[in-house]
Amino acid sequence: MFEDYSFDTDRRELHRGAESVSVAPQVFDLLDYLIRNRQRVVSKDDLINAVWDGRVVSDAALTTRLNVVRAVIGDSGQEQRLIKTLPRKGFRFIGPVLELDTRESTSAAGRPAESHQPSLTLPDRPSIAVLPFQNMSGDPDQDYFADGMVDDIITALSRFKFLFVIARNSSFAYRGPAVDIKRVGRELGVRYVLEGSVRKDAGRVRIAGQLIDADTGAHVWADRFEGEFGDIFALQDEVTMNVIAAIRPKLLEVEIEHAVRQPNDLSAYDLYLRATPHYYSMTAEGAAEATRLLARALEIDPRYSVAASLAATCHILKLIHGWSADPQAEIGEVMRLSQLVLSIDENDPETLSAVGFAKAYISGDFAAAIEMVDRAVALNPNSSMAWGYRGTTCLIAGRPEDALQSLGRSMRLSPLDPMLYNLQAFMAVAFINLRRFDDAVAAAETALHKKPNFMLTHRCLVAALAHLGRHSEAKQAAVRLLEHEPDFRMSIWADRTRQWPTALLAEGLRKAGLPE
Repeated sequence: MFEDYSFDTDRRELHRGAESVSVAPQVFDLLDYLIRNRQRVVSKDDLINAVWDGRVVSDAALTTRLNVVRAVIGDSGQEQRLIKTLPRKGFRFIGPVLELDTRESTSAAGRPAESHQPSLTLPDRPSIAVLPFQNMSGDPDQDYFADGMVDDIITALSRFKFLFVIARNSSFAYRGPAVDIKRVGRELGVRYVLEGSVRKDAGRVRIAGQLIDADTGAHVWADRFEGEFGDIFALQDEVTMNVIAAIRPKLLEVEIEHAVRQPNDLSAYDLYLRATPHYYSMTAEGAAEATRLLARALEIDPRYSVAASLAATCHILKLIHGWSADPQAEIGEVMRLSQLVLSIDENDPETLSAVGFAKAYISGDFAAAIEMVDRAVALNPNSSMAWGYRGTTCLIAGRPEDALQSLGRSMRLSPLDPMLYNLQAFMAVAFINLRRFDDAVAAAETALHKKPNFMLTHRCLVAALAHLGRHSEAKQAAVRLLEHEPDFRMSIWADRTRQWPTALLAEGLRKAGLPE
């Protein structure tokens, strides 16, 4: 185990969190040798004898292979965080490693013992996951309100740079019956778990919360809060402040400002919450309904920045997927909403990162877009959304290596996110642009397993297989693409993605014979 990775030498598997990482056999052997011999510097000859059985290997070939090893574990030749090159000496794996015997035992009846998902390494700072609060109102239609409370608590916690906060979508994977807090801690890689309940009735809100040490199961803190419905944000601030004080006792006083994106009217807040799952559906109908609800929210509160930001993203979705009858009108709305967001608060990291992505896609002003997303992740390094937007922005700007690092960081902050397929699809595009076609196939297949009808992933799989010369598989993948999107035409798709560096992707699609 090192950082977020588990490296199983018996099964010859590499995992990052819950996700399997595709590794070529020779790359696996190189990483295995470096980790096993991490107490010393290994020479070029050591590696050639161990991995290539003494065959002649050029320096360039060895360097290329080592760069691939670094890439699969999130390292690079520039950073050398895990694998260090010592000039004229050799190489050494310098990351902290925990060795575990994970071989499964067998019961007397001959059945294999239950396997467990690999635990994630704890970050080097306080870490927390906020689980869905139980809705105690007795009305299932009010679930969205309890979820919205948790959303805002996660956002407020994430603004503190000393905290490692798991994103909402991964925490919400544990919705439902009571869960084993120790298991949650292992699977999400956190030390603390916050759970609670919300009761809303007769104009009042009652919130109960408890903070649990996921390692021991001990209760670190518990409290109850009650107030008028109109004071809901003051209650949220009070809950958040108490959680932080429990995690970091030396923190005597923390001023938590209300986020500018909070609306003045709870009706606008309700509309935003109701729009979010429609956006997550990633369908034409979902984008249309989300846009309608967000427009209503902005009518009520014209300076509700988070609603404006999500509305801009919905308009971009319509452009990318061809769901708009009037693309020029969509572009105009994206530009208007982006300006609105910046006029409200140019220092909100999540809305700033969304505007940066919009700027890259609509205007092609990559320098300004990169500046925005860089500032967003600096403002809140715990935001999986900001890192995800930085990744997609870097991808559009022709920086696939940076894109991979940012998308990987986003996935680490939200390892159980139900929208991981979206990030994996963009990773597949980045791999194609780097001519890492095997990695692109692996990323696309993983994404398709999660979301079989996500079209960008189908395109990446077709193109990567075609580039690898796996023509029969590419043809079969192209057939599946056309089953999902019978009207697909290269010319129309090229127009929608005109700002993207898609030359290699388009070349692969044409090799597979997709219609022009």
